Amino acid sequence: MKGRNMTRWRDPAKDPRQEPKSNLITAEGAARLRAILDHLSRVKRPAISAKVGEAAAQGDRSENADYTYNKKELNRVIARIGYLTKRLDELQIVDRLPADTSKVFFGAYVSLEDQKGEHVHLRIVGHDEIDTKKRWISIDAPMAKALLGKEVDDDITVLTPNGETFYTITEIRYQGM
Repeated sequence: MKGRNMTRWRDPAKDPRQEPKSNLITAEGAARLRAILDHLSRVKRPAISAKVGEAAAQGDRSENADYTYNKKELNRVIARIGYLTKRLDELQIVDRLPADTSKVFFGAYVSLEDQKGEHVHLRIVGHDEIDTKKRWISIDAPMAKALLGKEVDDDITVLTPNGETFYTITEIRYQGM
């Protein structure tokens, strides 16, 4: 079976993409996804639909690149709207602080110090909110799993591509929840 959707075969038992993802999201993340969905539904989809209509009115669709491009773009936007609608229904919004704010839980901002004395600041968020520039990591990431339930001055070990890395938690804080 050949085609554009073919990729190399992966053993489902060993494929990390097959692991179940948590359905947690912060209130800000849910609001951001709703805003994207609203923009796609109210602004982008009608605009692209109008472009498709204009291109279709020009005649022969088989040789009309404008029609073909806009039709593909419209299908992409419709698929994204469907995905976001379904995903927002599945998500569980975490909008309150944990009972014990001295430990690392979902939504925590954590400061770490490695063996060299370098500081790392990150936040544990849902899979849909990952942002590498802000150093927001998924709750499903190995680093987040190692941090969950730990307190200030606890040591953690994380397996990285360069080997094991040791960190000490220097600060835990929550804000905006």
